[in-house]
Order: sequence, then structure tokens, then C-alpha cells
Amino acid sequence: MADKNSKKAKSQQNSTIAVNRQATHEYFIEERFEAGLVLQGWEVKSLRAGKVQLKESYVAIKRGEAWLSGAHISALLSASTHINPEAVRQKKLLLNRHELNKLIGAVERKGYTLIPLSMYWKNGRAKLEIGLAKGKQLHDKRAASKDRDWQREKARIMKKG
Repeated sequence: MADKNSKKAKSQQNSTIAVNRQATHEYFIEERFEAGLVLQGWEVKSLRAGKVQLKESYVAIKRGEAWLSGAHISALLSASTHINPEAVRQKKLLLNRHELNKLIGAVERKGYTLIPLSMYWKNGRAKLEIGLAKGKQLHDKRAASKDRDWQREKARIMKKG
């Protein structure tokens, strides 16, 4: 019984594949959505090995469908010889029609941007967390940095006193 609980705890700790840390610095995240990914076999193996980067990726909406562009998934050296792996290919995102309509409306009418925030495993399937975001101005970034520094300093003061 103890083995099952430890396995479950271990799988939950290691469920994150990649995080786009730059997204929270560059954008105000208004709302978050979970989307599935349509992947090829070699891409899943690379995700399990942690060879993915979301830094310069974005989500585009084309013909009523959401697509992940710019995500870099490096092929493993042991990838099959009969396929030609493309590291930066567009991947289709799986969303409900209601969610997709909401995203399309926000992007086209209100000027929002769709950004991938993190990639993780959920029940053995790769999922992507998408953020509906507005861009930050330079003064917003400075204010956020100032707040972060103040919170750090406040924690230090509280720890000493």
C-alpha cells in the first residue's frame, strides 16, 4: 500500500514538463485554459526526456482552430530512422468549442494575446496551459520588479525580527 502512495506522489511531483517563465514577466495573465496537444510519437518521447522549450512560442488561431507555434521540441538521438523530425512544427491544440469561441472573441475583438504558460502531464497525456494575456509596458515591468523586491525584503525583516 505504501508503494502505491509513494508512486502517486512521485508522479505528481514530476508532472511538469516545461514552464514559460518569461510569460509572467512580459504579460498580465487574465485567464488560464487547459488544452490537449496533437503530437507525434517521437515528440512524446522527447517530452518524457524533458527536451522542450516554450520561451519563444505562441498560440495562433487559424480557421477556427488553435495552433501552438514556435515551441521547440528536440528530437532524441534514438529517434526512428524512417521519420524526419521537425523541431519547430505547428501543433494542433485540443479545446472545447465553447472555450475556442471565447478565445477567438477575446483575441479578435479585445486585443488579447494567447501565450503558452506551462506544459505538463495529466493522466498520461500531455497538456498545455494557455494564458489569455495583455502585454505589459516598461513601467509595469518596473513596478512588478519593485513589488517583488519589496516582498523579499519584507520577508527578510520578518524572519530577523
